[in-house]
Amino acid sequence: MGKLIVIDGLDGSGKTTQFEIIKGELMKSRNVKAISFPDYDNPSSALVKMYLNGDLSKDAGGVNAYAASSFYAVDRYASYKMFWEENYRRGDLIFASRYVSSNAIHQMSKLPQAEWDSYLDWLEDYEYTKLGLPKPDLVIFLDMPVELSQRLMTERYKGDESRKDIHETDFEYLKVCRRSALYAAEKLGWKIVECSSGGEPLSVESISGELLHLIKKVI
Repeated sequence: MGKLIVIDGLDGSGKTTQFEIIKGELMKSRNVKAISFPDYDNPSSALVKMYLNGDLSKDAGGVNAYAASSFYAVDRYASYKMFWEENYRRGDLIFASRYVSSNAIHQMSKLPQAEWDSYLDWLEDYEYTKLGLPKPDLVIFLDMPVELSQRLMTERYKGDESRKDIHETDFEYLKVCRRSALYAAEKLGWKIVECSSGGEPLSVESISGELLHLIKKVI
């Protein structure tokens, strides 16, 4: 089997930029299959799109954690069976932007904290055991304070707040997501990479260097 490396983080954490940089570095020395979730080009993401567009509820909390988790899990399962199972089985490095970790970040936050442990147990059993998705060798969470990530997203969208999805527009929800991410990181053994200092984002290069350092320990 190959290795599966995942980077995750809240919207505005610089995840997409880092994914592209690290992908390019890894491809210099080995076979790499890069994947990103949700897979918006695949029909399997239809329910995810409906959820994020607000078709099922105008706020994230209106779709319960287990239902929304299933939307994303089905999209991952379809991606695995159609696009990268063969790569994984023949020993390639699979590099993912978001994965099962995203459910722990975005969906667990909808539940009372007293239920977080049982949710994580359910999530790992559901996606890794019941669905048979590969378990990552390394999950890295890019930690950016929500106040800063919101500012960066506003800059990305050139001030057009209407371009944000139902996750991105809900500041209080995102703050809980960050708490749930840090909780899951401690419980499940994720690595955390700090992306800011003194209220300002760290340089792209310094974050990339830390990511490569962590990844090279595993591969």
